[in-house]
Amino acid sequence: MKNVGIFIFSDVEVLDFAGPYEVFSVASEMHEYRYFKVFTISEDGALVQTVNGLKVQPDYSFDSHPDIDILVIPGGVGTRKLIKNDRVLEWARENHLKSAITCSVCSGALLLGRLGLLDNLTSTTHHQVTGLLKEIAPLTTVDTEKRYVDNGKIMTSAGISAGIDLALHIVNKLYGIDAERKTVEHMEYRK
Repeated sequence: MKNVGIFIFSDVEVLDFAGPYEVFSVASEMHEYRYFKVFTISEDGALVQTVNGLKVQPDYSFDSHPDIDILVIPGGVGTRKLIKNDRVLEWARENHLKSAITCSVCSGALLLGRLGLLDNLTSTTHHQVTGLLKEIAPLTTVDTEKRYVDNGKIMTSAGISAGIDLALHIVNKLYGIDAERKTVEHMEYRK
């Protein structure tokens, strides 16, 4: 079983984290092997208010979460503050080094860019954040045409709903096309 740790924070975009959460959870429900254990993490473990006002109670704080195999960094307007938060950046760097996959959804790519993790790689992000990502990570090539980009350990997706596509891609990459198909069918998701 792979641990999927999804970072949430003040002003996170709901579908950026909830989409991948649903994909990984459904993939586990559809298969007897329980592929993933999915959980949320915030800096201090306190209640998080999303960009649209939804309040979410994280499962863990930075100091209490299990090891992470797949690190998911979603986006939202809150990322603008996070790229200046040394504790968040250090936590993301440490967990990236330990993870098998580190992925961003939407403007979550700004954190990866700030850490230099996108240098000399192709990436993608929400179309409205492309300019800022190029400023923060001038050594990345931003592909605005792709829903997601897989660089091996580092993966990025375009905005909001594209995180679902990236999570499905990860399910397929780890467990095959049948696992992805069953997940898509159960979710009634049509790409």
